[in-house]
Amino acid sequence: MAIELFNTLGSRIEPLAPARDNTLRMYCCGPTVYDYGHIGNFRTFLHVDVLRRTARLQGFLLKHVMNITDVDDKIIRNAALAGVPINEYTAKFEKAFFEDMDALGVERPEIIARATENIGEMVKLIEQLASEDIAYKTEDGSWYFRIAKFPDYGKLSGKDLDGMEDGARVDVDEYEKDAARDFALWKAVKPGEASWETEIGTGRPGWHIECSAMAMKYLGPNFDVHGGGEDLTFPHHENEIAQSECASHQPFARHWFHVRFLLVEGKKMSKSEGNFYTLRDLLLKGYRASAIRFLLISVPYRHQMNFTFEGLTESANAIERLRTFARRVDAAAKNAALPAESNEELDALVADKLSAYHAALANDLNTAEARAAIFDVVRAANITLDNGTFGRGNVERITKLLSDFDEVFDVLTDRDAAISQAAVAWAEAEGRSDEIAPELRAAQSISDEQIEQLIAERTDARKRRNFARGDAIRNELMEKGVLIEDGKDGVTWKRK
Repeated sequence: MAIELFNTLGSRIEPLAPARDNTLRMYCCGPTVYDYGHIGNFRTFLHVDVLRRTARLQGFLLKHVMNITDVDDKIIRNAALAGVPINEYTAKFEKAFFEDMDALGVERPEIIARATENIGEMVKLIEQLASEDIAYKTEDGSWYFRIAKFPDYGKLSGKDLDGMEDGARVDVDEYEKDAARDFALWKAVKPGEASWETEIGTGRPGWHIECSAMAMKYLGPNFDVHGGGEDLTFPHHENEIAQSECASHQPFARHWFHVRFLLVEGKKMSKSEGNFYTLRDLLLKGYRASAIRFLLISVPYRHQMNFTFEGLTESANAIERLRTFARRVDAAAKNAALPAESNEELDALVADKLSAYHAALANDLNTAEARAAIFDVVRAANITLDNGTFGRGNVERITKLLSDFDEVFDVLTDRDAAISQAAVAWAEAEGRSDEIAPELRAAQSISDEQIEQLIAERTDARKRRNFARGDAIRNELMEKGVLIEDGKDGVTWKRK
C-alpha cells in the first residue's frame, strides 16, 4: 500500500517512495545536547519513529541519518558556565538522550552523525560556496551565506524577502522569523570558546551548515525525506536548502516532513508557566514510558496536540486493555477445550480492520484512525471470548493484527519496570530522591517475568489445594500494583 505523506515543500500530500532501489533515504534533525530532552522534543522523534516503522512495514529498507548537534551557541554558553570542555558537557546529555529514546521505544537510526566529528566536511562545503562568491568572509574572520545569490530562498517556509536589506547579517544560530538575513556559516574564534584550526580560519561552524554537510556526506546531494519539528522550518531548514542547493546545483530533499508543536494543559510549554516537562520529570511522577509513547503518537503528527495528565492516565489504561487482551488471546490459544472452528464474523471483522489499520497509516500517518481500528477488534473479540464463540481459527488473524500494530506502536511488550528502575537509580544519583513518586517505586519493584512466575506458582499451589499460598501470592501482587483475574481460559493480569 503506497504511503501518502504531506510535503511541506509545496504544501500538498504526495506519494512517498524511494527515488532509487527500495531504500528510503531520510535525514532527520536530532538533538542539541545542551540539556535533557523535553516532551515536545520527543513528540517529534516519536513521529519520525512512526514514519520509519510504517515505511518498513510497507516493505521499504531504510537509511536514516540523525545528527547530534554537539557544538552551538547554547552548548558553548552552558559549558562555560559549568567550567568544563564542551565534549565533557555534551557527553552527559547525549547519553541521557539515548537512554530516553530507548525508554520510549524509539529505534536508533542507521547512522548517527556528530557535528564535531564532521568539521572537515563543513569546511569543504564553505570553501565550495566561497569559490562561487556565495559565501563571503568578514573582517573578524567569520563566513556568511549571501542570501541574494539564491533566488529560491523562502520556498519551504513561504518567506517573503521583499524589503530585505541587502548584506544585512545575523550572527546567532536561532533568530526571529522576520529576520531573513545573511547567516553565519563559520564563526571566528572568540576567547574561551571551543574552536578548530582549518583552511578557512580558526573558529567553529554555524548551526545550519552542520546538517547540510552531514546529510550530503551520508545520503548524497539529493535524498528522499528530511524531517524535524515545525520550529525548524525557518530559518534552519530554509538555510539548509539554500546552502546545499547552491553547492550541489541539485534539489536537496524531495520530501519535507514536519511535526507540529504540543501544548501542555492547553498552554504553550514553558518553564515560566510551570508546565515544562522532560521525560525524566514524568517518570519520577510515576507515569510509564509506554503510556507517554502511546499518548504522544496517538495524535497525528500534523495536528497540534494538547498534552494532559488525564490523557496520560487514559493512555496507560488503554495499554493495559491491549496487553490484557493479548494475554487473553494467548491463554485461549493454549486452552485445549477451545473450539477448532473460527468465528467467521469475527474473522471478517479482523480482516477488515487490519486493512483499515494499514490504510490509516498510509494516509499521512493517521495514527488516530490506525489505533481506533485495533480497539474495534478488541471490543468485538472480547465479546466472543466472553460468550464462548471464539474459535482456535481466530487466533492466527488476531495475532497478525496485534503483530502489525506493535510493529509501529510498540507498546504491547512491557518494559516499564526496567525503565522505572533506571529512573529511580538516576534520581538517586542526581540527588532527586525526594521527587520519586511512591507509584514509581512500586512499578519498578516487579517485572513481567516475575509476575508470570508468581502466577504460575499460584496456579500450582491451587492445584495442590494450598489455597493459603495462592491467596498470599494474590495479595503480594496486589501490593505491587498487579491485579489478577481467574477466567475459564486461565489467569489474566494487569497493572493498576
